[in-house]
Amino acid sequence: MKKNVMIPFQTLLVIDKKSRVPAYQQLANKLIALIQEGKILPGGILPGTRHMATMLLVNRKTVTRAYEELIAQDWIETLPQKGYRIIPELPVIKPRSFQPKNNFTAPDIQEPGRMKPPKAYFDLDESKLKSSDIVVNDGYPDINHLPYNELLKQYRKQFNKKNLKRQMTLRDDGGIQALKQATSNFLNETRGINISENEVVITRGAQMAIYIAACLLLAPGDKVAVSYPNYSFADKVLKNAGANLVNIPIDEEGMDMDYLEIKLMSGDIKLLYIVPHHHHPTTVTMSASRRLKLLQLIRTYQFWVIEDDYDYDFHFKNSPILPLASSDHGGKILYIGSFTKQLAPSFRIGYMVGAPAIIRKAINLRMMIDLRGDTFMEQTIADMINSGDLSRHIKKTNKIYAHRCAYICQLLQEKLGDKISFRQPYGGLAVWVKFNAQNNVEQLIKKAAASGLYFISSIHVNEGDPNHNGLRFGFASLTEDEIERAVEILSRLVI
Repeated sequence: MKKNVMIPFQTLLVIDKKSRVPAYQQLANKLIALIQEGKILPGGILPGTRHMATMLLVNRKTVTRAYEELIAQDWIETLPQKGYRIIPELPVIKPRSFQPKNNFTAPDIQEPGRMKPPKAYFDLDESKLKSSDIVVNDGYPDINHLPYNELLKQYRKQFNKKNLKRQMTLRDDGGIQALKQATSNFLNETRGINISENEVVITRGAQMAIYIAACLLLAPGDKVAVSYPNYSFADKVLKNAGANLVNIPIDEEGMDMDYLEIKLMSGDIKLLYIVPHHHHPTTVTMSASRRLKLLQLIRTYQFWVIEDDYDYDFHFKNSPILPLASSDHGGKILYIGSFTKQLAPSFRIGYMVGAPAIIRKAINLRMMIDLRGDTFMEQTIADMINSGDLSRHIKKTNKIYAHRCAYICQLLQEKLGDKISFRQPYGGLAVWVKFNAQNNVEQLIKKAAASGLYFISSIHVNEGDPNHNGLRFGFASLTEDEIERAVEILSRLVI
């Protein structure tokens, strides 16, 4: 039995009592980091809760909650009469080297003019959108719970004479400084990403960030690994950049890392696009062991990674799993997110995080597309973050969406049973529903539209593979009554 008796936990696990991050969450995050860095090995035994609490000068309940969090995320397990052990099946990681990263070189922006105007993203039937009784989307937040008063209060502040003059003359260097600072603080506190404002560029939503990343990293003919199925809008951006997509299977543990490794060994893959937290479209959360394996592969093969974390803040069963970008990755990960899912689709404020050298080039490229962002709204979002209004809103809506998630899963099971297959997601704003072979999802959606239930056509997948005969059922923006009626309509149509 391995023991980690020589590890100086007192110095490695320092709890910041002034931080807004709960002490148990800080402890859990720091232990995960030690595992990822190879300082605690698979199979190693952690100190008992009483001993750890004594060493760290914290309440024993803090350690207990942290260990429970690690168990829920499959990092550790309990052993009768033994205590807590790091999952033995986790891959062994070599401790990070202390080599300076100043040899990092950002890729050149690719030649202009090579990206052709794409075809329409999807066929949105405006008449059905207006006439349908219920519209099911990809997983948008409920605007009825938008923090109107807080937003209006912060927005109005920008229009007094002093602020108005300042806003009119603000330099927009890839986003106003106030928002880049607030965003970096927000990500540091909620995602364990140790960054400064120099490592952030603000974009008009996450989609622009994906586009900028593709422009920076790809040349025509480059190979890009993506999950199968994958977020269709990302596929379109990558293909439009001239990339050849390499499909990697996905299962209940996320992207298949063994399959990815085979492709890395046999081909020159330049970039990986991945959504590890709540995969799109299937909502699967990547397991701890596969996350560690992916970090190993990044170090070995030195490919770029776009980590799309579109709805990190909505997680129901336990605390969100930290992003890959929170680990040591040698500057190879571009981390993308937005404030859209917390507020509403119309709030086009996204961000990309990366090494300063590549962010500088991203800022230059963004300014070619959008010379000045919406400084008034950017300042408003910055003030929402700094005041704590955004965090309070996220906490409130998390409870609402968790209830709706449980409710729709209950109804799907009761009304459709063995005609469909799905797994209740750990978080996010949609459920991935797969239909049996007798029900072609394309035809089913047409029948549903005729019955007053309109599924936006970008959210279903059917590529001749029965495993992908499914759709994303966005529940967050629907009331309980709308959820009931939507499931009832589906139950009448499914064979």
